[in-house]
Amino acid sequence: MRAVVMQGLHRPLALETLPDPTPDAGEIVVKVGRCGICGSDLHMTEDPAYGMTAGSVLGHEFAGEVVALGKDVEGFATGDLVAVSPLKSCGHCPACVAGEVAWCEHFGLQGGGYAEYAVTRPNQCVRLPKSASLADGAIIEPLAVALHGINLSGMKTGDKMLVLGGGPIGLAAAFWARRRGAGAVLVQDVALFQAERALAMGATGFVAEPDDPVGAAERALGGKADVVIECVGRPGLIAQAVEQVRPRGTILLLGLCTQPDTFNSFAMLSKEVRLVTSAFFHRQEYEAALDALCSGAPEPRHLVSDTIALAATPERFEALRRRTHDCKVLINPFG
Repeated sequence: MRAVVMQGLHRPLALETLPDPTPDAGEIVVKVGRCGICGSDLHMTEDPAYGMTAGSVLGHEFAGEVVALGKDVEGFATGDLVAVSPLKSCGHCPACVAGEVAWCEHFGLQGGGYAEYAVTRPNQCVRLPKSASLADGAIIEPLAVALHGINLSGMKTGDKMLVLGGGPIGLAAAFWARRRGAGAVLVQDVALFQAERALAMGATGFVAEPDDPVGAAERALGGKADVVIECVGRPGLIAQAVEQVRPRGTILLLGLCTQPDTFNSFAMLSKEVRLVTSAFFHRQEYEAALDALCSGAPEPRHLVSDTIALAATPERFEALRRRTHDCKVLINPFG
């Protein structure tokens, strides 16, 4: 099969030919129909903290067709269209049964979507109904990540929400916040590339004034935010969020930052700000994201800005390191 393979840290990906996978007992082989390029994939090729090495096949946002079943696999048949959750787990411990697979003792992350075929396990697969496309299946994961954060934030109907970062997770958070009844949802970035897309996904406003981010957000919201959602993952943004949130408000961290960060804890303490971190999602939230797509909600589909062939992936991957009008780029391995 063809696959786009990591060549090492700080090196471009490359298209290679690898052996076709065969399923061991309890495994499923999926013919990849669509796979999203995630911002964390870019980080994985630059930051050793993620543990990725040469020979790795990235891609954790994918959907496709079941083409082979290992021994003892039940509940699926060849020809089924499935979305694949990237959260690997045993499938039967108390955490897994509760849908909180990230807390399974055998937890790990699934990759492999930058290829024509990928091996996974049945407890990670969710069958796609006829009302959902393979492209829909590839955006369930970022939608679920954002939904998990919104659920943890404790937002209330009518709240003023400020989303820092106009990337896919930030825009997905804006979608869920508005869908859950937020009174105002302002997305803030350093450029206006995603302004139109943010408004189409439910945001009530978009600001990009990097010289005065605190003042710009406050003017647009008419005051401090009830909840600030940090979706960038860069040092300095927690400190900025402390300035932007109201007393006794909430700061939600969704952005992945592996670098040390500093902020004035006294400033946070004096406002009794609640700092909440969010990682991964529950199985129920993954299914809720699919339900939103199947219900006909058009907004999440605005995340997808382009679909490319597998051979075009290395070049586009490098281009995504620069801020552009692209949002969620999907790979079609057989396109």
